Amino acid sequence: MKAKINSFEELVAALDQDNPLNLEIQTSILCPYAIVLPIGFSLTGLDSARSILSFSNSDGICLTANNEVSNLNIQTTPGNRAIYLLSHHADLGTFTLRNLTITGQVQILTRAGSLKTKLIADNIDIVSCDSRRYSEQPQKYGVNVYQGAFTVYNYNSNPDSVIQARLTNISLGRKGAPVIGTGLFIGGFGDNGGWVLADELSTGDIYTNGMIPYGQPNLITAAVFILNGAKVKKLNNKGSVTTYGVNDMVLDAWGQVDRWIAEKPITSYGPSGIGFVNFGVVDYFESKDKIETFGLGARGFNQYDGTINQAVFESIETHGNGSIGIQVSKPVGSISIKKDLITHGAIGQTLVKGVLVSLPADGFSIKPGGEVKQLSIAGNIITHGSGVHSFNVEGGTVKALSVKGEIIAEGRNSVAVSVTQNGTSSLHKVSAISKLGIAVLIKKGIVTDRTDLKARGDKGDIVEG
Repeated sequence: MKAKINSFEELVAALDQDNPLNLEIQTSILCPYAIVLPIGFSLTGLDSARSILSFSNSDGICLTANNEVSNLNIQTTPGNRAIYLLSHHADLGTFTLRNLTITGQVQILTRAGSLKTKLIADNIDIVSCDSRRYSEQPQKYGVNVYQGAFTVYNYNSNPDSVIQARLTNISLGRKGAPVIGTGLFIGGFGDNGGWVLADELSTGDIYTNGMIPYGQPNLITAAVFILNGAKVKKLNNKGSVTTYGVNDMVLDAWGQVDRWIAEKPITSYGPSGIGFVNFGVVDYFESKDKIETFGLGARGFNQYDGTINQAVFESIETHGNGSIGIQVSKPVGSISIKKDLITHGAIGQTLVKGVLVSLPADGFSIKPGGEVKQLSIAGNIITHGSGVHSFNVEGGTVKALSVKGEIIAEGRNSVAVSVTQNGTSSLHKVSAISKLGIAVLIKKGIVTDRTDLKARGDKGDIVEG
């Protein structure tokens, strides 16, 4: 049954009815306090251009169970929740959010007692939000994570508790005016209980800024964060994804993603803002446009825990000191780059598992415990900074290496190819050039294949020890 709503008084009266109603907002309505949408009620706008619900001093629309909100502009102050959940029923039914323009946070957070929830969201545009003040935050790897402008969080530790989600066309912030905190936040309670299972996630443009002080090592955000307890079948970033702040990852995974495609540029401007960092399990990842970072210690791609079966990059370029192009610390499958891997920095501080450390801006770096079955680069590996390595195998293993271009170290005292500290690598058909350093350094490392190895360096072609 439909009820046409033209004023706040009519809205309050309709919400007090016993039977579920479809409340159709006809105009702009200012609400002095939050409203609760009873079980089975829906709230829609007659015309999204003029159907506006504003909340002057409070949160906005509170969902209970089996609710729909669609075709509306919803405005709270950016630090409040525009849409949130206030219910502990075992079965919350289906929440549907469609065609919404929002100021404030969307927070679908289930707690103890709620076991079954389904969320469908499509065409959601959050213009402005500050999600930093909420105390429910994931904790792992030495860091806490701020909630997001769009948050789906199963905060129930019961392993039988599940949120099933399909989120499509989610856009957050504006270029030069990002949302504050994390952007898209999808997470369960932990590794063993409280799950979010998403068959499809897709995004438009996303712009975020965590507003984290520089030097704060144990707090992070991300534009798109798939946290532990979350399992995603298909994730498609159709728009550009950009972060501006300290410790602002662009794409971050602690959970599981079967197939992840990023179609537009991935960009970070702040210190320690990594383009793509994986602590989870990703089967296939592809970035069809460039990954580019500009901040101090802002790396391109990091594999620190978990694994990735196949990663495909268009190109990776970093500009800050300590900003490694690619770093791998765990066994992975194949990594391929269609164009160049480039770094411009030297040695600088960067965030690693909740600790600030000094690292050189190597092009490709594999650490002890890391393994790459196949590394293929169609272009070049180029480093411009001093005291760095273009290709550095330090205790890990690269089983098969193919670089169609050249491995070049432009900077003073830099090394084009380094295999050290019991590292193992193939150097099949590799051309290594160091203009002011060493072309190839092999020290307590093993090179399994030197077929067609070409080296040219200021301090000698190949140095072994």
